[in-house]
Amino acid sequence: MFKKDDVGDLVQIDLARVRKIRQALVAPDAVRGLADTFSALGDPTRVRILDALSCGELCVCDLAAVLKLSQSAVSHQLRVLRGLRVVRPRRDGRVVCYSLDDQHIVSLFKQTLQHVQESAPASAAARRRATKVGRG
Repeated sequence: MFKKDDVGDLVQIDLARVRKIRQALVAPDAVRGLADTFSALGDPTRVRILDALSCGELCVCDLAAVLKLSQSAVSHQLRVLRGLRVVRPRRDGRVVCYSLDDQHIVSLFKQTLQHVQESAPASAAARRRATKVGRG
């Protein structure tokens, strides 16, 4: 099928492929959940919490000490992460301990970290080149 785009140029659309991909897309409610989860993981403090919890279960006071944050600040961030099922609480008497919710979260964290570490040298080189171009 041919159609004019916003500029007025003719474009060819593969309708069969478009239909197939539309049927395979994630449902809108799942898209919202994905967006909320990625948004929550966009906060550096929450990422630091995930990093610490990737080493094992920690109580709030130990987590606060590891991250050099107040217990109140850590509790606030844990509440957000718990609401999205990223972390899981476990009560031991008066102490609440947290761990990453399941293997999916562990895998997501590790794979994202690996992706960032692989692309970090290339990104740093690109920033240096951009800085040199800006000075020249």
